[in-house]
Formats: sequence, C-alpha cells, structure tokens
Amino acid sequence: MAVLNEEQEMLRDMAREWATNESPVTEFRKIRASGQPEAFNRDAYAAMAQMGWDGVIIPEEHGGSDFGWLSAGLVVEELGKTLTASPLVMNTVAASAIILGGNDEQKAKYLPKLASGEIIATLAVDEGASHDPSRIEATVSDGKLSGTKTFVPEAHGADLFVVAAQDGLYFVEKGDGVSLAARKLADQRSHAEITFDGVAADKLAEGGENLLDDVLDRARILSAAEMLGMAQQVFDVTLDYLKQRVQFNQVLATFQALQHRMADLFADLAQMRSAVEGGLQALDSGFGIDRAATIAKTEANRVLHTISNQGIQLHGGIGMTDEYDIGFYLKRARVLEASFGSSSWLKDRFATMSSY
Repeated sequence: MAVLNEEQEMLRDMAREWATNESPVTEFRKIRASGQPEAFNRDAYAAMAQMGWDGVIIPEEHGGSDFGWLSAGLVVEELGKTLTASPLVMNTVAASAIILGGNDEQKAKYLPKLASGEIIATLAVDEGASHDPSRIEATVSDGKLSGTKTFVPEAHGADLFVVAAQDGLYFVEKGDGVSLAARKLADQRSHAEITFDGVAADKLAEGGENLLDDVLDRARILSAAEMLGMAQQVFDVTLDYLKQRVQFNQVLATFQALQHRMADLFADLAQMRSAVEGGLQALDSGFGIDRAATIAKTEANRVLHTISNQGIQLHGGIGMTDEYDIGFYLKRARVLEASFGSSSWLKDRFATMSSY
C-alpha cells in the first residue's frame, strides 16, 4: 500500500466522506431512473469542482493544485466505491493531454476552465467495436476534422473533445459539425458515437509522436483506480453479507470453503492495489509509465472481473436482482474492462514492450 502524506490522507478522507454521504449508490439509481443522456448530476459535479478535484493534476498557474496522480487516484478510488457517475476521470485525462501536448495559449485557454468545472472535456479515440489506437481513420484537412468515434465516454455532458486523428490529437469544441448518437451500455452511463463533419480543430502539437499513447496510459491508470475502488467495495459488501446470512442454521462465513474463496479474493485485491498504486506513482515519477499502465489495467481487469463474479455468486440468486446493488458493480466492471484495452490487448502490448 502506498505511503500517503498528511495532505493526501485528508484528501482521501474527504472524498470518502463525501461519496458515502452525498453520493451513495442510491444517487446512481436516481440518475439511472431519470433517463437523462448526460447520466450524471450537475450539482454533484459542481461540488466536486468546488472541492478542487478537477484540478488535482493541473498546475497551480492554471488554476489547479498540482497535487499529483496518486492524489487524483485516491479520489477516483473513493468515487468508484459508490459508483458515483461523473465525468471526473475523463476530464482529468483530457486535461493531461493539454498539459502534455498543448502550447502556452491552449493551456491558458482551457486548463483554468477544466480545473474550475466551467467546462467538461473527454477523450475520443476508438473507431471500432474494441479498443485499437493503431486504427485511426479520422483526418484533418485545412484545420477541419472529419471522422467517427465510437463509444465515447461522458460524451453528452462534454463541451470539449480531445480527438485522435491520423496525424495527432486535436481539440474540438461541441457545436455545429459535431453530432452524437447515444449508445446504451450495461453500466447505464453516458456513451455515444460521435460524427465530426468538417469541424474546426486545433492541434496539440507539443507532445511529440507518442502523445496519444501517453494520454491513453493515463486513462488506463485512472480507470484502474476507479476499478480498484469498485473491487474493494464488492469485497467488503460480500464479506459483510456472508457474516450475516444464515443457511442450514449456520452463518455462511463459518463455512471453510467460503473462507478460502474470500481469502483468495483478498490476496487478489492486494495484488491489484499494488499494481494500480504502482501505476499512479509511475505517473508522478515519470519513469516506466507505459509498462506500469499496462500492468495496472491488466490486473484491474483480471481482479475486478473475478471479484464481481464472485460477489454475485456468493450473494446467491438475490444478487442478480435489481434490489441489491451488487449487480451494478458487475455491469460497470464489464464496460471498464473493455475501455482503453481489454486484457488480451494489454498482454499483447506488454509482450511487444518486452521484446525490445
């Protein structure tokens, strides 16, 4: 487990208290029931921005706190525990693209607005049914971008898109030439297919040829932090259930076979935490980011998949019902597992890294 300083402990505790009291899973149920395409609470997101969470990785000169990626991960982990629906992860990733690849003018224009929550940004990369950043067909001609992006997260609430084209990353503001078609996934969050039809685009030209990979690694690590929070919550809820559920006149937690299963999950969770925190610390140190991101997301995929399955199974048939929250974690898990690299894609990537 990462060693936190006093400020990081305070940030984590604040995020935990807010998520528990102000954004429990019942709030997600309300958002789901509303049917709004944005699929998040604007007032709740404004509260997050007021607490400074949008600016954790943004430099102080642009309105942020420059508190580092480990700190950002602590917040995201706590929000993951309660399935808080917000564009915080994608907004942070988009901000990182500007920090890495933007010029001084672009940073001054967008970063303060992202840090304050005045605008929301997201990342639009994939064009097929699965994650594959090597297959980008979107093009830019005379400053106009054309192409289609599939399953863009948090698209409906975004004011700004960081879009991958064949020759790099570009800014596109929502407006004429940007059309969204909602895509309903199992997690009931905002996803859309976006068509860019000759829309004005501003290139992020300062990040070098690996800018897209660098930004995606940040998306992988921060998504893994959300998955860590989800896995921890599923484990805790399932353990509590086993301690109070009685069958055959015995508490389920007294059965040795179930104790062994929970012990295995506990070990998996510890390994996942090590990988995710290692990824966040790699971002803060600037060393070995690509490998750390690949490992973090691969472990997050593996462990959350296992724990979410076991959580349902150990709850029994009632775990499949809408009455219990446990099923929401499995549905969100399946979407996040496919985001920014499935396990097989990530393993192929790591094998390629290891070959040179």
